[in-house]
Amino acid sequence: MDFNNVPTPPLTFQDAVKRVFNKYAEFNGRASRAEFWWFILFTFIVSAVLGILSAITGWGVFNYINGLFELAVIIPTLAVSWRRLHDIGKAGGWWFINFIPLVGSVIFIIWCAQPSEPRANRFGDVPLN
Repeated sequence: MDFNNVPTPPLTFQDAVKRVFNKYAEFNGRASRAEFWWFILFTFIVSAVLGILSAITGWGVFNYINGLFELAVIIPTLAVSWRRLHDIGKAGGWWFINFIPLVGSVIFIIWCAQPSEPRANRFGDVPLN
């Protein structure tokens, strides 16, 4: 029996968020597409809910909470973005392409949507999922 080809279960939303927070400021290694996109979805949902609550209630406190949330996730978002670039074989410094108006963000999104390099690269082994 070949145990090397046993498929791994897909990464769940909760597992991805936990993994990113467990690697809060870890810029080394690789992050799979699922890990990156699930975490981006998490940050989007939390910010959207807080924004909606602020608009519905008229309480500015939700804006402050959202600001604190954004501050809390800036480092893990940068770290998972950096590791995502490593996963496709690019140095993390390519993240700064986002500072090129419009074009840079489009290129970054395209890169983050690419599949992982199928083999270990200079940044580490292939992520399991």
